[in-house]
Amino acid sequence: MSSIIYHLAVRSDWEAAVTEGEYRAPSLAEEGFIHASSDEAQMLQVAARLFAGRTDLLALDVDTERLPEESPLVREPSRSGEIYPHVYGPINLHAVVRIRALAPDETQPSGFALGAGG
Repeated sequence: MSSIIYHLAVRSDWEAAVTEGEYRAPSLAEEGFIHASSDEAQMLQVAARLFAGRTDLLALDVDTERLPEESPLVREPSRSGEIYPHVYGPINLHAVVRIRALAPDETQPSGFALGAGG
């Protein structure tokens, strides 16, 4: 199983994380964990379902082997039964190994195109 998981972040939340030194998605305070996806296809399905038309999204590639011990990864079923990775704590910046912009693109099945990122 790959050690990379994928998280959709709002650009302003990521920019705040860079200043603060760790990433805390709003869901961490609201639900106790940060939502993620197991692969790019799953991530793009989530983007299509929850974020259609948004222009301020980033795809964060997170290396789970770099997550701190206080932020355990748990793979859990959603209401639909599909398994999603959840991070039960903040994501340290060092664990984010690639950042790509998501741009609306009606030619793609998900409605988004992934940028090349760095």
